[in-house]
Amino acid sequence: MTLDEKLKALRDKLDENRSKVPGLKTEIRGLVEKAETEEELKAAQAKRSALEKLNEEIRKDEATEALYVEAIEGNPVPAQRHNENNANQELRNSINAFIRSKGKKTEGLTFRDNEVVVPGEMLRAGETPTAGITSTDAEPVIPVAVSYSPQRELQTVIDLKQFANVFAATTASGKYPMLKNVKAVLNSVAELEENPDLIKPDFDKVDWEVQTYRGAIPLSQESIDDAEIDLIGIVAENANQQKLNTTNQAIAGVLKTFTAKTTATLDDLKHIINVDIDPAYTKALVTSQSYYNWLDTLKDGNGRYLMQDSIISPSGKTVLGMPVFVVADTTFGAAGEAHAFIGDVKRAVLFANRADITITWAKNEIYGQYLQVATRFDAEAADKQAGFFLTQSDSPKQ
Repeated sequence: MTLDEKLKALRDKLDENRSKVPGLKTEIRGLVEKAETEEELKAAQAKRSALEKLNEEIRKDEATEALYVEAIEGNPVPAQRHNENNANQELRNSINAFIRSKGKKTEGLTFRDNEVVVPGEMLRAGETPTAGITSTDAEPVIPVAVSYSPQRELQTVIDLKQFANVFAATTASGKYPMLKNVKAVLNSVAELEENPDLIKPDFDKVDWEVQTYRGAIPLSQESIDDAEIDLIGIVAENANQQKLNTTNQAIAGVLKTFTAKTTATLDDLKHIINVDIDPAYTKALVTSQSYYNWLDTLKDGNGRYLMQDSIISPSGKTVLGMPVFVVADTTFGAAGEAHAFIGDVKRAVLFANRADITITWAKNEIYGQYLQVATRFDAEAADKQAGFFLTQSDSPKQ
């Protein structure tokens, strides 16, 4: 076989191997996305190893291709240089084996004072030959761990909608009747006396009007194909987090409109619980981080902390018999501000839920996909007697 024929055969092989790379990448991504067990993950890792071997083979063939081209163009590699390159390559392989085996494989190496001797010609230009190998010398063969699964920054996120009075809105606006707390009593009557009239139920009407919140993000098909992870899934998760932040902001805005009170001492908080809020309401605390920190430091007369762990409380924490839910400081105000809502959140907030949508569709004009999220709702104050908006003050009342 002539050199030209060898070059053609090598290039055909290179074209074939290069064409396999995109398919292997797609296959690896699919296996990683679907992996639920250790065996399935191992299958993905095996494919990854196969891809690395294929890329290594391509690199070697490309080096051979360059050698063939150099020879065909009339600049063949001198035999002496070729022999030196082979010797250096063998030494490099021995050094690689020494490093990967953590010093166990020493074949083909020369030692001086327990250090590997590296010929000067193998060092980078401008460096002084030294005995031994540093991490800088071995940099080309030291593996770098790369994680393709981004970790989301942890945030204090709780869905406030779960505490509100949520109903499915079928129109863009309307009125919602809220039955006031019943305070009337039955009258005492004598035998066979005609029944007195009952006091009629008293209703409040809450006006609501749905607002639309939406957004979209385009994703190129190339980014979807080439990503090592489920890019669409990550973007969708981020979009849903934005929806949650939107509903939380609306509900927190409603809670902040309730009658304001200041708590500087434990007695202030007890007075609100015992006197200011009607005992008919189901009381809970939704606190900012800073207000929670104040609650967590409250002690009784015997020096015992009032905040308690509870297996029956939805939040896992109670204080003075009430469940405590924590949101970020910025939900109720600015960072460092101590605020809370105390009362019956379900009676306090009416949430008209009209639509909640997350969709994707292909758009041929951009060779990509659009991810759209939309939510339509309104949050309004319902029963204004259901609670109070608290601010913690460092200065006790006089």
